[in-house]
Amino acid sequence: MAADPVDAIGSRREARETALGVLYAAEAQGRDLLEVLADRPVAPSEYAVEIVQGVAATLDELDVLIGRHAEGWRTDRMPAVDRALLRMAVYELCHRADVPTSAVLSEVVDLAGDYSTDRSSRFVNGVVSAVAAVARPETRSKVGSESDDAT
Repeated sequence: MAADPVDAIGSRREARETALGVLYAAEAQGRDLLEVLADRPVAPSEYAVEIVQGVAATLDELDVLIGRHAEGWRTDRMPAVDRALLRMAVYELCHRADVPTSAVLSEVVDLAGDYSTDRSSRFVNGVVSAVAAVARPETRSKVGSESDDAT
């Protein structure tokens, strides 16, 4: 039986929030991402685990891409929440072709609005949009018009 699309969207949102919490906690505590993930009292969803493991495995690659597209900002000088959000979104853009570009952009901007500042939302949107233009050039003209594909 196929999953209800609304449930899939909601659980992806929850998975991203969980992954954001793990990424942020690891940085705030100066701990390894996978250690923090393993220490969660309740096992995170499969998608949250995949995001955290993917970010951990490709961290250097992600930071290079983020740094290249974050005009005037070095990755290590960004607020920790913004850095975690950018890493998650760039991971999804580069390694999860099944997730629509518009879904990645929409979710990361929403999460930035919920967990960071309005200025962060614009900054994160700009960086992720720039990475998307390079990582997914086939969607360059469609970004913003895929809203009914959100995952």
